[in-house]
Amino acid sequence: MFFRSTENKSDGYVEYYDMDGNGNPINAHPLTLGEAEKLRKSLTLAKDEKEPVLKPDGMIASNVLFLDAVNARAIWHTKATQRQLYFTEKLELPNGIAHVPPMLWVASRTSLYVFALQSNRRPTLKTKLYDAPFFNVYREGNVCLGTVDVQIGRTASLEEFTRAWEGYFFNSYFSHLMGGHNPIKGNCVSLWKSLMASGKPFPMDVLKHSTINLKNLLK
Repeated sequence: MFFRSTENKSDGYVEYYDMDGNGNPINAHPLTLGEAEKLRKSLTLAKDEKEPVLKPDGMIASNVLFLDAVNARAIWHTKATQRQLYFTEKLELPNGIAHVPPMLWVASRTSLYVFALQSNRRPTLKTKLYDAPFFNVYREGNVCLGTVDVQIGRTASLEEFTRAWEGYFFNSYFSHLMGGHNPIKGNCVSLWKSLMASGKPFPMDVLKHSTINLKNLLK
């Protein structure tokens, strides 16, 4: 309970109560430093849980399709580009730069889903999704993170969040197909060996339709 002087509003006094089994206040006493610290922590936690995260640094980027700031979840797309790729030794593929297709990314603070797109245009609900043509990705699009140490701070901005997930994906080592799922039409190892050697744009005709659509991902 907080008391304040009517004569000097800068003077105040806080009285602390325990509660009995019936919820009645008992054992009134001045608030101690320890009790004040507990109160501060509980109020800070309650405030943090209600505050949105993933605040954009400015206007929301045009490649962001969906943002749930409270639950730290976002969907965005990236255009076809070149990326540095890493492979484990057993794949017998060289590390290096290769062209990758346009992609759709779906991430929370602890999980990542990726899909391929046929064009660089901003996706709509009718846009068809394709299996991401990479190792370490399940049929449903979820990425096997393995030993990747995902550390995304609670205060991360939207831009930091999307950059971090793209970095975690492409800076980890691709190692194997997941659950026997081949994400392309053809041999995945041969595809990437050819792309690494030739430097050619990604061949869109090898992509396979996904069983997932954007409407499902927005639920």
